[in-house]
Amino acid sequence: MLDPSSSNTDLPAIPGKRYFTIGEVSDLCQVKPHVLRYWEQEFPQLKPVKRRGNRRYYQRHDVLMIRQIRSLLYEQGFTIGGARQQLSGDTAKEDLQQSQQIIKQLRGELEEVLHILKR
Repeated sequence: MLDPSSSNTDLPAIPGKRYFTIGEVSDLCQVKPHVLRYWEQEFPQLKPVKRRGNRRYYQRHDVLMIRQIRSLLYEQGFTIGGARQQLSGDTAKEDLQQSQQIIKQLRGELEEVLHILKR
């Protein structure tokens, strides 16, 4: 079931469902369920919804995150700490880009207000 040499391109397509059980995610990502539970502790980005009886229900973005973690660990050779840092670096870049977009938008709106006040 777990073959570190297989790449993400060898993984099955993700069905168009809203929620996936841990068993389904295990099959989709070719990672055993106990590994998924361990990764939840190690990667703060991975937070499946927990329902009745503490059952985990993963969403599509969780499955994609697991595949990315799998790729970092098994294909690219990162350690858990290195993969965690790599993922947090990606989110930091996205946050920076969002902040820059908001600043540009605010600046444009302020310039419009200034133009209106100058009339």
